[in-house]
Amino acid sequence: MSALTPRPRTVARAATGTGATLALATVALAATGTAGHAADYTVRQGDTLTSIAKRSGTTVARIAADNTLADPSRVRVGQVLRLPDAAPAASATPAPAPAGTSYAVRSGDTVSAIAARHGTTVAAVVAANGLDARAFIRAGQSLTIPGAAAARPGTGAAPAASTGTYTVRSGDTVSAIAARHGTTVAAVVAANGLDARASIRVGQDIALPGGTSAATPTQLVGDTFAGRTYAPQVVDAANRNKATLLAAGVPSRADMQAKVAATARAMGVDPALAQAVAHQESGFDHTAVSPANAIGTMQVIPSSGEWASQLVGRQLDLLGPDDNVVAGVAILRSLVRTSPDLPTAIASYYQGAGSVKRNGMYADTRRYVANVQTLMTRFR
Repeated sequence: MSALTPRPRTVARAATGTGATLALATVALAATGTAGHAADYTVRQGDTLTSIAKRSGTTVARIAADNTLADPSRVRVGQVLRLPDAAPAASATPAPAPAGTSYAVRSGDTVSAIAARHGTTVAAVVAANGLDARAFIRAGQSLTIPGAAAARPGTGAAPAASTGTYTVRSGDTVSAIAARHGTTVAAVVAANGLDARASIRVGQDIALPGGTSAATPTQLVGDTFAGRTYAPQVVDAANRNKATLLAAGVPSRADMQAKVAATARAMGVDPALAQAVAHQESGFDHTAVSPANAIGTMQVIPSSGEWASQLVGRQLDLLGPDDNVVAGVAILRSLVRTSPDLPTAIASYYQGAGSVKRNGMYADTRRYVANVQTLMTRFR
């Protein structure tokens, strides 16, 4: 996490151990029937269910209904899907709910599944309910289900046409990809048939709706620090994140310091500790990005951000000033609760809890801990 550390974070491995975001299965189709008649298709690695629907001239909603799929994004390799022929598909598609119809979210629901069941789109549901770009919903929430009009092109709800593709790399999130390419999470989710969790996997090709080129930006972050050279893909991600933060504009250092203090109080963490760590990590500079792709004020790497998201129960966007602070404070809170003493908790934020436990504090870690504890007196 630290912009100062010369080694990868063990905290990132902790995120993996606690069960990182589930990867979305992708599927391909193999025709076993003849054109013009209902046919069986065997799911294989390759395309999304959305692609199957487009190629067979039907809809995801129709396939989901005909095959009793609770969640259209959860099909498995080898699964046989019954696909209707193109002609009756339109008339047999479940009628969309009238505009203004309400739906109470149940445990296990996703926006994509709800949209499919009601003959609308993720983008339309997001727009009708004022959901944020990540399209998060909770059990018991009442959603307005828009009618067909809300999902038609030209109404503002439909995603922009795809202008390119992007191959997912380690540490990527949909929110970060969308920000880098000038589009929105909702548009990427809709264009790629992702579920409401916007789960993606390394190596997956993502369609970029209305996005810009995926070319590497001007080199803003070097690849070496304190004698360690980082992998090209890590440095490339760091440069993209740096460019995004610089282009978007961020709060002042004073504003970020105030956010850190307020967030720490709200989350039950010593504000002096949180401010001392933020000062040591970035000097409250939210545009800071290290060669290890530690992002923002709290210098959180993406894998640790996934862990922090699990800790707080929602997906966090490390590029966002508020979410970045929440991520860092959530990690600090967890480390303080699980460490034998405060110096060990501070060391674990910098070096990683597993590494501290196995190897003790490295020399640079001891200096980091001493600096943070000295800074804490300034913020009392």
